Amino acid sequence: MRSFLQHIIFLCLCASVAIETNARQDSSFVLYKTIKADMADFTVDNLGNIYLISSTNQLKKLNSNGDSAGVFNDVRKYGKLYSVDVTNPLKMLLYYKNFVTIVVLDRFLNIQNTIDLRKQNIFSVKAVGQSFDNNLWIFDEQDAKLKKISEDGKVMNETVDFRLLFDSIPSPTQIFDQDRYVYLYDSAKGMYIFDYYGSLKNNLHYTGLKNVQVIGKTIFGVKGNQFFSYTMGDIQEKLFPLPAKDSEAQKMLINQTGLYILNNNELSIYHFR
Repeated sequence: MRSFLQHIIFLCLCASVAIETNARQDSSFVLYKTIKADMADFTVDNLGNIYLISSTNQLKKLNSNGDSAGVFNDVRKYGKLYSVDVTNPLKMLLYYKNFVTIVVLDRFLNIQNTIDLRKQNIFSVKAVGQSFDNNLWIFDEQDAKLKKISEDGKVMNETVDFRLLFDSIPSPTQIFDQDRYVYLYDSAKGMYIFDYYGSLKNNLHYTGLKNVQVIGKTIFGVKGNQFFSYTMGDIQEKLFPLPAKDSEAQKMLINQTGLYILNNNELSIYHFR
């Protein structure tokens, strides 16, 4: 895993050259495909499957070749789609914040389960994520607690009240479960890292990041016109300049497959050479 992450970080150094030079033969990235469609957002799983979210909340799945692999059209029942978690390609989480409801889909985009958190007296949640053991993590804003819940919505474990831990309570919008740690990101306050027993292990004051990802023990993101990475245990973060045209991109993600950049209803996919 570490060698893969080092490879990713090295390629980030080359990304601006590779993309700016239109993926020349001596670059580290090559433009694989460009997809044009009505796209408000997208995400990608670790198999290279791409999930497009349209302006009307339609969810469309494309395989790693860019071919259609499914559509989820049941978009009106719960209102606006707030977040999508595809950490496990076999079990997708769609979160509808206005209804505090999580819809679980299988790999064919069929509904497998619906979790109405209000039935557990949980009414305010912005961050939802998958856990390593096939359960779910949520941050309950009202109780100020990180909670692990089962697929039937029952609380299995929870941290102490964050109001007892912090002078200023974080309000995370993303949760990542990676390498035995749970990461909560609040763009105004930074990254909070817990172990599986609910003990705070670290608080990294990297604020203002967009397109945040955690792969292994490395945090990736975009800060201004720079690509950001920080690996746990390192002395400091690494910052790589982005090409001018990509610093304004709507969204940018990187994974084992390559680099994905969304801008103006156009998704450009770059593969590693």
